[in-house]
Amino acid sequence: MMKKGLGLLLLSLLLVLVLAACGGNNNTENADEGNAGGNTENNEGNDNNENNNNNEGEEQTASGDQTLIFARGGDSVSLDYASVTDGESSRVTEQIYESLIQFDDDSFEIGPGLAHDWEISDDNLVFTFHLREGVEFHDGTEFNADAVKLNFERWADPDHEYHFADEGYTYSVYGTQFGGFAGDDGHVIDEINVVDDYTVEFVLNEPLGSFLQNMGMSYFSMTSPAAFEEYGASINENPVGTGPFKFVSWTRDDSIELEKNENYWMEDYPKLDSVIFQVIPDNSARLTALRSGEIDIMDGLNPDDVDMIEGEEGLTVFERTENNIGYLGFNMDKEPFDDPLVRQALNHAVDKEALNTILYAGLAQHAKNIIPPSYLGYNDDVEEYSYDPDRARELLEEAGFVDDLEFDLWTMPVARPYMPDPESAAEVLQQDFANVGVTANIVTQEWATYLELTEQGEQDVFMLGWSGVNGDPDYFFGNLLHGDAIPGGNRTFYSNDEVNSLFDQAKVIVDVDERAELYEEAQLLIHEDAPMIPLVHTRPVLAGNDRVMNYVPHPSTSEPLTYVELAE
Repeated sequence: MMKKGLGLLLLSLLLVLVLAACGGNNNTENADEGNAGGNTENNEGNDNNENNNNNEGEEQTASGDQTLIFARGGDSVSLDYASVTDGESSRVTEQIYESLIQFDDDSFEIGPGLAHDWEISDDNLVFTFHLREGVEFHDGTEFNADAVKLNFERWADPDHEYHFADEGYTYSVYGTQFGGFAGDDGHVIDEINVVDDYTVEFVLNEPLGSFLQNMGMSYFSMTSPAAFEEYGASINENPVGTGPFKFVSWTRDDSIELEKNENYWMEDYPKLDSVIFQVIPDNSARLTALRSGEIDIMDGLNPDDVDMIEGEEGLTVFERTENNIGYLGFNMDKEPFDDPLVRQALNHAVDKEALNTILYAGLAQHAKNIIPPSYLGYNDDVEEYSYDPDRARELLEEAGFVDDLEFDLWTMPVARPYMPDPESAAEVLQQDFANVGVTANIVTQEWATYLELTEQGEQDVFMLGWSGVNGDPDYFFGNLLHGDAIPGGNRTFYSNDEVNSLFDQAKVIVDVDERAELYEEAQLLIHEDAPMIPLVHTRPVLAGNDRVMNYVPHPSTSEPLTYVELAE
């Protein structure tokens, strides 16, 4: 007996309840699976987006020049979305590729994507997706069930010809979201069956509470099978998807150019003729370029500039909902950061309130857990490490350090949503540590190198963060703190068997209350172990000129530009 997706999804309605309520031009107050597969009234894909206009955009006239320039602080690492975790990569791949399920434009509520409908078995083990017909990849290859099967098997099977393990490709997010890889005990996808050309069936060996949310993640979008055959391991520089824009060129550390997909399956979209993602490393230089009309949208707006921009004619501010964590991580594989006393001491050394005041202009709250307060399972009973320099010195002395602890503080070279001015943040933190007799030497690397070396464990203490991409707590916990995410998103090299077990249990439970209890228990243990210093949850801000119509910033920090157009 099969049932429509809506039945199970209502059972999981609370997964990210508050997150969706944080923002939404579509009034999607509950961000979870509540409006999923069975909701065929939105199958054309644009019903939920027609009213998303900025600055009374509906009264403006479209310009003849429809080239949008989006400026950002750093370049993409790769255009093979499943093999990287950085937001600058997904910002671009979101335009090129599409997944079976699509998130609403301003929340993590799910709806039809490349699958127009789906069904779930009564035991929550079989998910049957009905695919859109007539969709083509950018190279003309037909999108069908065989393409879905090939893409998922490529990520899951290390021996697959397109896994490219020998070329250094890793798919850590696949492993954490689906319990490992083919052959692993925890891998939940038992088999993928092609029922017919436009029907594909996923059979799980145990329930997975976040399965449908995972299917909407940009990591699990569809690449043309023919492109794998043509480009092989260089697919990361030759992306071929079904999305609204096609890849044109990539000049490293400068720009990526995309052009309109004239054969896009959504009639009359996209509106833009081309999109250029321009790298301008300095925040102030990006703002200058915006004011001069050289660019249309900029990321990494300094919070201090928000009030000024809001009062400046011709410019507008876009604000994302709070959906991230900015943190300092300890490399627990290195001394003395293998000592919990040292980690706890440095937690007490940081004045988060001052950091927020100095750098975030009220657009952040200081953090005590890695998931945002709106997420399922957030444990508000965790007692935050207070700013207490005296206690920090006591713990350092107990650990054997008296004014002689020195380490490298790895600092991001680019502005990120959770850290709009990393250099200034590092200087503030450096002074906090100096106040308790600790010397922190600020070092940095080029962005791609920074991510590569921190994954390899070259760092002492490092600055980084994470933005949610599916509205589910497992995406934070599984990628940042589970032992299975080493190497990968877990750059602290933290692995606690009890915590891992709690994460594993929560992953395969559908009941939201049971999941929440497990996550709450895990956070108490993580807090005591202190593998990182949770710093802030931010509301990231962007700026744009008021010619930009229908741009809606997504909580995930990456949004398709399908509906955007430029006014006269």
